[in-house]
Amino acid sequence: MKHGKRYTAAAALVDNSKIYDVTEAFAKIQEIATAKFDETIEAHIKLGVDPRQADQQVRGTVVLPNGTGKSVRVLVIAKGEKADIAEKAGADIVGAEEIIAKIQNENYLDFDVIITSPDMMGQLGRVARILGPKGLMPSPKAGTITQDIAKAIAETKAGKVEYRVDKTAIVHCIIGKKSFGADKLKENFDTLMDAIIKAKPAAAKGTYLKSVYVTPAMGPGVRVNVRA
Repeated sequence: MKHGKRYTAAAALVDNSKIYDVTEAFAKIQEIATAKFDETIEAHIKLGVDPRQADQQVRGTVVLPNGTGKSVRVLVIAKGEKADIAEKAGADIVGAEEIIAKIQNENYLDFDVIITSPDMMGQLGRVARILGPKGLMPSPKAGTITQDIAKAIAETKAGKVEYRVDKTAIVHCIIGKKSFGADKLKENFDTLMDAIIKAKPAAAKGTYLKSVYVTPAMGPGVRVNVRA
């Protein structure tokens, strides 16, 4: 893949043979994230697990102390009292069957997260084929199927992210924006890594953290020294 001059210049500032300590890595990110917009910063963690095995799945949620820098549009599927609670708690969209029908018939996806109560899951299952591939289907592990709608909304708006190992045994997760500065990005990164380390499956053998990179959305990766 051919990269532009800006990417090439940024890549020249990164020593690919080096594993940077965390503080140095985020100082380097500030140096190489040179896009004209506020770049999203991501973490990519290669794990020593076999994602094909049910007992080696790594998935969970964590609230980043400094948020993600992204405005999250929350849809709540609920009725009655829970719908009222959702509106008061700051949900962007609240509905029930009419929203499900809109997703099903119009491919409506103008939201980032769906939160719902357990009693609505039977109906929401009708659009699982639409929501699932987009990563939008609610789940108990993600905390998006819950009786405590208000808490789920508050955490999501505050910067709750879901981490999940993909089929190549890598976790990809947003940890903030360049404008956060090195210290706040490091704090978010440390919080994410603590959660992933604690989520190590008992069935996982050998080295758990194979490699860890942080990268600006438009720039090269910086390898980080993290020990489980």
